Amino acid sequence: MRGQNNLSQIVMWNATISCSSAYDGLFFYAVKTTGVFCRPSCKSRIPKRENVSFFSNAAEACKMGYRPCKRCRPDLKSIITYDPIESVIEDTMQAIENNYSQKMTLDEMAAMVGVSPFHLNRLFKDRTGNTPRMYLEKVRITKAKELLVTTTLNSTEIGYQVGYQSISSFYHAFKRGTGLSPSQFQARYQD
Repeated sequence: MRGQNNLSQIVMWNATISCSSAYDGLFFYAVKTTGVFCRPSCKSRIPKRENVSFFSNAAEACKMGYRPCKRCRPDLKSIITYDPIESVIEDTMQAIENNYSQKMTLDEMAAMVGVSPFHLNRLFKDRTGNTPRMYLEKVRITKAKELLVTTTLNSTEIGYQVGYQSISSFYHAFKRGTGLSPSQFQARYQD
């Protein structure tokens, strides 16, 4: 281990495999196979011992080419206010809002925020009540409603512009989200 720390390799390894928060700030561990470094309390999968290096501080790990874990955020000074799940949710929402007009799969969304598709779906649903796919549909419908009342584009053009691959899927999603067809919505809300 680099730096000034009196902890033995055995103590640090045991703290790592037990996810002990008592050692947070005393050392960090890095995994050669992933290129990521973590706090001892990180709940990520336990690495093989031969792939682990220990560091006194986050700067040392970064200097050796490791990047901070997205789950435990060892690069942040304080973790008291940091909620890694909330960060994943916010990053997913931002990715969806920035890319709603493109075809997006759950695998692609998960890759953007650095978690597995299953994990993302479960976390997102637990926190928001919607799956990422449902949230994507809400964003698209909101944008479509805005375009229906502020532009002269027809429903077909709007459907494609907000990311639907077929007009029938756009019409079904719009009706599900608003209770109206796009033309009924436009007639009701256009100035």
